[in-house]
Amino acid sequence: MKNNIWSVMLFISLCTYTHAQNSVLKIKVVSETNEEPLIGASVYIQDINTGSITDLNGLATIDNIPKGSYTIKISFLGYTSLERNLEIPYKEVLIAYLKENGEALEEVFLESNRSTRTIKRIPTRVEVIGGEELSEKNAMNATNISMVLRESTGIQMQQTSLSSANSSIRIQGLDGRYTQLLRDGFPLYGGFSSGLSILQIPPLDLKQFEIIKGSSSTLYGGGAIAGLVNLISKTPEEEPELDIMLTQTHALGTTGNIFYSKRTNKFGVTLYGSGYIQKEFDPENDGFSNLPRTKSISVNPKLFYYPSDKTKIWFGINGTYDDRIGGDINGIKNRNDNLYTEENVSKRISTQAVYTTEIDTVKSINIKNSFAYFDRDLTVPNINFNGTQINSFTEVAYKNDGKRSDWIFGANLYTIDFDEESSSLERDQSELTAGLFVNNIYDFSENWILETGFRGDYVNDWGFFPLPKLSLLYKANNSFSSRIGGGLGYKIPDIFTEEAELINFNNILAIDSDTLEAERSYGVNLDFNFETYLTDEIDFSINQLFYVTAIQDGLLLRDTGTGFFEFENAGDNIVSKGAETNIKFSYRDFRWFLNYAFIDTRLNYLDGNPQKPLTARHNAGSVVMYENETWRIGFETYYTGKQLLSNGTETTDYVLMGLLGMRNFSWGTIFVNFENFTDRRQSRFSPLVLPPVNDPTFTEIYAPADGFILSAGIIIKPFGQKEHH
Repeated sequence: MKNNIWSVMLFISLCTYTHAQNSVLKIKVVSETNEEPLIGASVYIQDINTGSITDLNGLATIDNIPKGSYTIKISFLGYTSLERNLEIPYKEVLIAYLKENGEALEEVFLESNRSTRTIKRIPTRVEVIGGEELSEKNAMNATNISMVLRESTGIQMQQTSLSSANSSIRIQGLDGRYTQLLRDGFPLYGGFSSGLSILQIPPLDLKQFEIIKGSSSTLYGGGAIAGLVNLISKTPEEEPELDIMLTQTHALGTTGNIFYSKRTNKFGVTLYGSGYIQKEFDPENDGFSNLPRTKSISVNPKLFYYPSDKTKIWFGINGTYDDRIGGDINGIKNRNDNLYTEENVSKRISTQAVYTTEIDTVKSINIKNSFAYFDRDLTVPNINFNGTQINSFTEVAYKNDGKRSDWIFGANLYTIDFDEESSSLERDQSELTAGLFVNNIYDFSENWILETGFRGDYVNDWGFFPLPKLSLLYKANNSFSSRIGGGLGYKIPDIFTEEAELINFNNILAIDSDTLEAERSYGVNLDFNFETYLTDEIDFSINQLFYVTAIQDGLLLRDTGTGFFEFENAGDNIVSKGAETNIKFSYRDFRWFLNYAFIDTRLNYLDGNPQKPLTARHNAGSVVMYENETWRIGFETYYTGKQLLSNGTETTDYVLMGLLGMRNFSWGTIFVNFENFTDRRQSRFSPLVLPPVNDPTFTEIYAPADGFILSAGIIIKPFGQKEHH
C-alpha cells in the first residue's frame, strides 16, 4: 500500500515539474494614440504555431509555452504590426503599443458630415473613395468622374442620350434628380445643368469622394432623396505638388490635365486646367456616333489665405466650355441640316468663397457663398432648346464640438433662376429656398453614438418642409459595428427629368405649382460592418447594407394626346428596397474586392407594381489589385443582370472586364487601360438606332454603347511621387 502511495505522489510531482517548465504569457495590446485597449487583436507565436485574441480589456493570454526564445507577432486591422523577441518564462504583463497605419479607416476624416470626427465614430453611413482608388480611376478615365461612380456598389450611370453621351447618377435604382451632387459642399450642378454635369467634372484635382445613400436632407436641403455625392477638392500643402497628365485613347480621344498647389505661411494656391478633344466614334459602322465629337476645356484656380492659425479664407472660380455634337457621321462632318445631329454647347462659370474661424478650441463659425451661371444650347433637327440658369447659395453655420456632444446650427439661402431664351411655352422657373437646421451627435458611451437632426425649409410657391433625421451607431469593438438611420426628404418639381431629356424637352408644358405637389420621401438604412484577420497575413472585412426608400407624389411625364407633354404626380408610391454587400480581402501586396447589389425598385402607381425600367435587380463585381511601390495592376469583372425596357421587353444580362497596368517612377507614372476589353456593347444585343436615317428613333440604352476602349497615358510629377501607403 505504501509503495502505491509513493508511486502516485511521484507521478504528481513529475507532472507538476513538467508543467512548471511551460509558462503563461499575458500581453495587453493598446493604441499608441490614446492607450485605449484594442479588442480582437491577434497575438501569434509562429515558432510553436499558437496564439490568442485580445479580450474586452485588450488582454491576450497564451498558456503552456515551453521555455525558450520566441518571436511574438502582434497585429490588428488598420494598425502597423509589431514583433517582439521574448525569453520564456516572462513573468510580467507585456504592454504592446500599436500605431495606426496609413490605411486605417480611423484616419479618414469626412467633410460631408461637417464634424471633426473620424469615419468610425459617425452614426451616418458614409462611403469614401479616395487616395489610391481615385488615382486608379483617373487612369481609367481622365475626362470625367463617371468611372468613379459607375464602379461603386449600388450606383448606376444611366446614359440618357446616344448622341451626346449624357448620363445621370442613379443611386439604389432611383432617378438622377433624386441625387444631390456637391462640390466641396456647394450645390452647383442641379436643374438645367444636371444632364451634362457628370461629363464636365474632371477628376484630377479631387482628393476624395464622399457618398451618403438614403435621405441626407438635414445638412444639405431638398433633393438628396436617394443620397448625395460630395466631391472634395485637394487643398494646398507646404510641399508643392505638380501633376501633368496626358491620355490618349484608340477611339481618338485626347485629354490633358494639369494640377499645381503650394502653400506658404499666409497664402496658398491651387491651379487646375483640363482639355479634352474627342473625334466622333462609330465602332459598329452603322453611320451613327457612339461617342460624340467633343471639345471641352475647364479651368479652376483657387486662392487660400491664412491670417492666423485659427482662420482660413479661400476663393475659387470654375469655368467650363463644352461643345459636343453626335448623330449621323456625315451630318457631323459636313454639318448637313438634312441629316440627324444633336449638338450641345454649354458654358459654366461658378465662384466659391469660404470663411472659417475658430472661436476657441471647440467652437467655430463657417460662412460660405457660391454663384453659378450655366448656359446651354441644345440643337436637333427642327428643335432648339436653350436657356440660362443662375444659382446662388449662402450659408452660415456655427459648430460646437464638446467632449461627448457635437452641435451644428445653421441657416442658408438657395436660389435658382432658369430663363428659357426662345419658347412660347413660358417655362421659366424661379425658386427661393430659406432653411434653418440643427444637427447633434451624442456619445452615450464608447459603444453607442446617436445622431439627430432637423431642418425646416420654406420654398416660395411650394410651402414649408420639415425634415427630421435619426441615426444610431453601435460599436461592439474595433472589429464590429452597426448603423441604423432614416429621415425625410423632398424635391421641388422642375422640367429637367430623364424623361424630358430623352425627347429633348420638345413640347413639354411648364411646371404648374397650382396643380402639382412637391415630391416627398422617407427612407431607412441598416448596415453591419465586420473586420478581422483570417490568418496572420490575410485581413478580411465585410459590410452588409439593407435599405428602403419610398417616394410620394413622384413626378411623371404624361402625353396629353395633343402633341404636348405635361407633368403630373404619381397616384401611388415609388418604392426602392434592396441590399448591398461589400467584401475585401488583403494579403501582402494583393487586394480582392467583391460586391453585390440587389435593387428592387417598384412603380406602385402602375398595375402589377412593375420593376422600374432600365434597373437591373442583380449587379455584382470583382476587382483584384496587385500594388507595391513600383507596380499597380488591376483586373475588374462586373456583371449586370437583366433589365426591363419601358415596353416591358426583357434585356440580356452581360459581363464587362477591364485590365489596368500602372508603372511608377520617381518622376511620375505611365499607365495603360483595357476598358471593356471583351467589347460588350449594346449593338451586339439589339440595335441602338432605328431607321429612317434622316429621322431616326433611338432605343433605350441599357448596356455600354462605346464598347472596348484602349487608353494609355503618362503622369509627370516634377516634384516627385508622394509617399506611398
